[in-house]
Amino acid sequence: QVQLVESGGGLVQAGGSLRLSCAASGRTFTNYVMAWFRQAPGKEREFVAAITWSGNRRYSQEVVKGRFTISRDNAKNTVYLQMNSLKPEDTAVYYCAVDEYKGLLRTNSYDFWGQGTQVTVSS
Repeated sequence: QVQLVESGGGLVQAGGSLRLSCAASGRTFTNYVMAWFRQAPGKEREFVAAITWSGNRRYSQEVVKGRFTISRDNAKNTVYLQMNSLKPEDTAVYYCAVDEYKGLLRTNSYDFWGQGTQVTVSS
């Protein structure tokens, strides 16, 4: 079993920044992908960004628009999401996800999920 714990969410004014963290524990993977998703009230979960063990990245440009950066520390089994220039529409619960690498940086079909961390951006 893989356990994921997100942290770093909170309340921030528009234009501000937050850095989310997700620490993985339990089962280890030889090669795995860690990703961020988000879900706003009344909307379906959407993909934000993903990163492989080797550092290959994929972003949802529609969501990120050049404002977010995903990174990871393999020694700590931790993935980060640096979010800058936040907007009210970024308000959502942000979820960490992990899966064994299957050849693609998928925007869905992840096997393991955290409980989420709330991000609220005020006008």
